[in-house]
Amino acid sequence: MNTPANQDDELRCAEYALGVLSAAERRELEQAADADPRIQASLHQWQARIAQLAEDVAPVAPPPRVWQRIRRDLGVPMEAPRAARPVPATWWDNLRLWRWVGLGASLAALALLAVNVVTLMPSRSPSAVTANAYMVSTIARQDGVAHWTATVDRRRSSMVVVPVLKPVIAAGRATELWLIPHNAKPIPLGVFASDQPASMTLSPQILAQMDSNAVLAVSVEPPGGSPTGQPTGPVVATGAIRPA
Repeated sequence: MNTPANQDDELRCAEYALGVLSAAERRELEQAADADPRIQASLHQWQARIAQLAEDVAPVAPPPRVWQRIRRDLGVPMEAPRAARPVPATWWDNLRLWRWVGLGASLAALALLAVNVVTLMPSRSPSAVTANAYMVSTIARQDGVAHWTATVDRRRSSMVVVPVLKPVIAAGRATELWLIPHNAKPIPLGVFASDQPASMTLSPQILAQMDSNAVLAVSVEPPGGSPTGQPTGPVVATGAIRPA
């Protein structure tokens, strides 16, 4: 498999595919891909990998009152009502969620609130919520700064973890991801590289415990992970799991 010249290029290709780069950063990567076939190949691979998330996911358009509340909470002046904007045809076309995830805890929380309000509206049956094949989590420090985003694909029994920032981890230490179900002990999900995208396979037992009452957490452990099956080092970030 062709790979970019370094891990930074690999990370940028993943962020490009997720839609979290700024316009200037996207143009810079596109120019680099035109000049370097290795970067171009990696970019195509990440786009194909992330595009799978669009399958069988219906778009959700929040009602006007949700956006009005977000504007009010952010202190943005209210505008006169406008004609409804076309709803994106697919998850891939709707980059708003991915961009908000990387902006920080406050905007991320508001975006997730908008999605949850629509998801839990009385007009939608409980089976429609249960049938959602995807879940997301913003894994952030205690001060609200996001470090990673996680996307769970229930139908493929997999999860993709992408760094929002590049955390500094001491030499000789590793980051390990944990699932913390409601009122239960942490369950190890695996050691992953903190500064590049990672993909994890999830067992049916793990998927059964991934719901809106569960939390993802990252701890710093010895190489190879915790020797006890429970976090032994500091927990550097946590994030609630939400329906996508």
